Amino acid sequence: MPYDMSADERRAFLLQGTRTGKLAVPRADGSPHVVPIWFVLDGDDVMFTTGDDNVKGKSIRRDGRAALCVDDDAPPYSFVTIAGTASWSDDLDEMLVWATRIGARYMGADRAEEFGRRNAVRGEILVRLRPATVVGKFGVSD
Repeated sequence: MPYDMSADERRAFLLQGTRTGKLAVPRADGSPHVVPIWFVLDGDDVMFTTGDDNVKGKSIRRDGRAALCVDDDAPPYSFVTIAGTASWSDDLDEMLVWATRIGARYMGADRAEEFGRRNAVRGEILVRLRPATVVGKFGVSD
C-alpha cells in the first residue's frame, strides 16, 4: 500500500545517489517544457545551474514558476514532486560553490572542482527553487 513520505524521508529520497530531477517550466507561449536536471539541496530549497539563454533559464528569469519530479524507476516505485517559485543569480562566486557541490554529487569528489569551474561561468545562472507544495509517495505499486 502506498504511503506518504515524511519530510525526513523526502529529503533522504531526494539526496539518494545520483537521481536526476525532471524540471517543468512554462515556455513563453504557456506550453510546458520538461527537462532533466542535476541538483542538490540547501535546506528544503533545490539548487541547480542552467544556461541563462535556454528555455529553462529564460522561463525562470521571466516567470519564476517551476515544478520538479524525482522518481525511483524500480518497483515498488516512489516519487517526490515539488512545485514553487524559482529565483536566480548570476553571481559567479556563489554559483561556483553550488556547481562544485552538484559536481561532487553527480561526477564524484575527484571531478567536483572541474565541474564547478566549467559551470560557474558567464552565461549560466544559479537557480533556487523554493517549495510551495511537496508530495512524496513510497511504494506506488504496492
